[in-house]
Amino acid sequence: MFAKAFRVKSNTAIKGSDRRKLRADVMAAFPTLGTDQVSVLVPGKEELNIVKLYAHRGDAVTVYVSGGNPILFEVEKNLYPTVYTLWSYPDLLPAFTTWPPVLEKLVGGADLMLPGLVVPPAGLPQVQKGDLCAIALLGNRAPVAVGVAAMSTAEMLTSGLKGRGFSVLHTYQDHLWRSGDKSSPPSLAPLALDPPDLSEEKESVQADPALQGDLRRLTLEGEEENGEVQRMCGEKSLSEASEDPSVRGLNPDPTDSKTLQEQMDELVQRCFLHALKCQVRKADLPLLTSTFLGSHMLSCCPEGRQLDIKKSSYKKLSKFLQHMQQEQIIQVKELSKGVESIVAVDWKHPRKGSILEGGEVRTIIINYVKRNDLVDADNKNLVKLDPILCDCILEKNEQHTVMKLPWDSLLTRCLEKLQPVYQVTFPGQEPIVKKGRICPIDITLAQRASNKKVTVVRNLEAYGLDPCSVAAILQQRCQASATVTPAPGAKDSLQVQIQGNQVHHLSRLLLEEYQLPRKHIQGLEKAPKPGKKK
Repeated sequence: MFAKAFRVKSNTAIKGSDRRKLRADVMAAFPTLGTDQVSVLVPGKEELNIVKLYAHRGDAVTVYVSGGNPILFEVEKNLYPTVYTLWSYPDLLPAFTTWPPVLEKLVGGADLMLPGLVVPPAGLPQVQKGDLCAIALLGNRAPVAVGVAAMSTAEMLTSGLKGRGFSVLHTYQDHLWRSGDKSSPPSLAPLALDPPDLSEEKESVQADPALQGDLRRLTLEGEEENGEVQRMCGEKSLSEASEDPSVRGLNPDPTDSKTLQEQMDELVQRCFLHALKCQVRKADLPLLTSTFLGSHMLSCCPEGRQLDIKKSSYKKLSKFLQHMQQEQIIQVKELSKGVESIVAVDWKHPRKGSILEGGEVRTIIINYVKRNDLVDADNKNLVKLDPILCDCILEKNEQHTVMKLPWDSLLTRCLEKLQPVYQVTFPGQEPIVKKGRICPIDITLAQRASNKKVTVVRNLEAYGLDPCSVAAILQQRCQASATVTPAPGAKDSLQVQIQGNQVHHLSRLLLEEYQLPRKHIQGLEKAPKPGKKK
């Protein structure tokens, strides 16, 4: 239907009432979709347009466009999904498989003939004549075409898999697809293949040796005037493709002891990072958050898993993306009222990994240098820089001038390039790991009205200390007024203020009772000298 260019009649934003009607129509046409999935497909606030056009044969078609991509099209009051939608919901329609060389003919306007089908060991999907079906290529479950079955599955088998199987309406690479962002199909592993349960179906396919030979041929009836029939041979069986590591899906570990919410949190983050790495390009930005979820994250979900943000601890996509923004992986902005978009991605952001201490980093670098024979033969104190070390530690203006570095300079530069983190351990608790450098507990003396001194303590929270508890203890021991106020210039941080110079009491409390290392406390030298009035 869209093999040739079409003519656009109008392009208008959808009304609120039409949006609700479309959502109801989608639920009626595709009952397997849940309410949440329909809400993602037909968003409530994001921009959604209705494009009315005429196909090259004169058919009047209504296309619904969301996030720049056509998601649905309607012909004679029948609603059909586009390949963009099927990539997010690959199991929306019964799917039939054909050989990769067939795609070129389907894009050119050909219908799919039954000899072109690949019959899996589990048998063909059960459909009736007129049912809407998806067509995928061998080795990838992502649909590349949408068509209508020309006969039922039983009739296909009775015919010996001969004749026209599907009337193709829309394909990947046709003009409807070109009206979107022109992205390629995601790589989705085929479903696990189980032996068929219907013995009759098995016999009808396997009993006839001639039919088995025909299964490796493709018969396509094109739309050319001469009605030429083309035949080609395939190279790999479906069972072989399912065992290919390049197309094998990742299944969850049934012995995973984590809670369902923790598993969903990991799945959400995994799909998020995989989508950024493998699907989203700089040219795609700004990208609607709803489009990012529907067209990218959902398609990155491993086989056998279902991505449902509501079952995670985040509950909402916006909250999860806000967390990713706090991690400085992405930047999200509201470009129009109520519509959020991803406007920037830090492509060089360090991903999750194990924490290394300075000594471990030095050991890794030393072993790498020795393993790759990078120690200078004439001067053992110098290290030759290979391409990997150059990319890791040299600035752009040094790439072609610095060929060697002393050991101490090499180790220092490597440590400086790493993301600093700190870990705080409390008895009976899991260690707390945070990015950045830990700030020491800061003790200062300040002058107040009537020339009175006060002692101010900041950054207690970083060491697991409650400022209110510390203030109560000091107030009792020092017999002086103590207050807790917000620390200026520090978000969500409190400071303790005690009348008089109480550094000596603080020193005993922090060093002896709480056993904090002296190096993490600054200002202890401000304690009053012995023999002098406090």
